[in-house]
Amino acid sequence: MSSATPKLIKELRQRTGAGMLDCKNALNESLGDLDKAVTALRESGLAKAAKKSSNIAAEGLISILVNDDSSKATILELNSQTDFVAKNDNFIKLSKQILSHASLNDINNSDDLLSSNINGTNFSEFLNSNIATIGENIVARKLTTVKSKVVNAYVHSNGKVGVILGATCDDNIKDKVQVLLKNIAMHASAMKPSVISYKDLSDEFIQSENKAIVAEIETLNEELVRLKKPLKNIPDFVSKAQLTQEALDSVKKRFEDELKEQGKPEKIWNNIIPGKIQRYIIDNTQLDTRLALLSQSYVLDDKKSVEDAIKDIDDSIKVTDYIRFELGEGIEKKKEDFAAEVAAQINK
Repeated sequence: MSSATPKLIKELRQRTGAGMLDCKNALNESLGDLDKAVTALRESGLAKAAKKSSNIAAEGLISILVNDDSSKATILELNSQTDFVAKNDNFIKLSKQILSHASLNDINNSDDLLSSNINGTNFSEFLNSNIATIGENIVARKLTTVKSKVVNAYVHSNGKVGVILGATCDDNIKDKVQVLLKNIAMHASAMKPSVISYKDLSDEFIQSENKAIVAEIETLNEELVRLKKPLKNIPDFVSKAQLTQEALDSVKKRFEDELKEQGKPEKIWNNIIPGKIQRYIIDNTQLDTRLALLSQSYVLDDKKSVEDAIKDIDDSIKVTDYIRFELGEGIEKKKEDFAAEVAAQINK
């Protein structure tokens, strides 16, 4: 009679994260003794760790640790092969252990993490030991530590996106800034800015995106013509970095000429032109609102930008650090044919 009952297999999977067939074999070999089965999986896993290292690990968890005085935060992307293992208690515990180690030792990147010692053991050996226990390839793919006057963070409930923000400010508003950064981190998790300010975008990138965005709007307008709907304005520029005083003076002159041609009295121009210029700035900074955190419309109050929301608290606040991790970003996942995999298992 098999010692591997469904109940025992489920419990062993929960304790180790190992595959169902591995759990079944280990329980049969240990005559249903859970502790012996865990040891057997660990020992056999150690022998398999090197083989597992080539397996693609694109699932896992994003986790963040903020220190007690909110002056330092560490973010980690720890990858597993399957979402099942990512939800396993052992994997979650491992993520917390690595985070604590990195924070206490001021480890700033994954390379330094891999060359560190944890609990008196080389990190690679420590990780291989956990691969043996959990039963899948595990990769500490990305890690960053941020230090600033005040930091705060947000991890989405599914553990797939995490954001850290750091800022400087006057001492007397640190508590308010801590709350603000939490909210802006939540905003950034959803809106995916790539930089803090439009000033962080390179001139070459802006010029390239200018052409792309214009082409995108022209294509959209072709469809709007077909649908007999109002057309979108074709921008001259896409970033505030391009809106020099000379450019703004030129567009102001253009609006004045248009109003004169329309026969509008000059005494009312000052009531009309500021609104037109504001609309022009919005149309001509579309790259900023897509990619620059401070320029984006704030999700908690879409009538203002993130920068405006910060200024509403205090002018002394300056965002100094922004880190956003998204689980598996940039990893080319292997396409699985589930039907073929099941068929292969049946035919074994």
